[in-house]
Amino acid sequence: MAIENMPKDPMMLLSFVNTSLRDKGIDLEELCKSFCIDKKEIQEKLDKIGYTYNNELNRFI
Repeated sequence: MAIENMPKDPMMLLSFVNTSLRDKGIDLEELCKSFCIDKKEIQEKLDKIGYTYNNELNRFI
């Protein structure tokens, strides 16, 4: 799944990413590799709505 196939709405993207991180038990780096997406692009999209990735919690907060 490429970034263009992920949810377009930022809140839906946030939900999708956080749910995937939790359910798959992987970190953001692994998630991006498994979906062949750019980590920086996800971070930029979610940063625009005030969310940043927290390594310790393994989720965007």
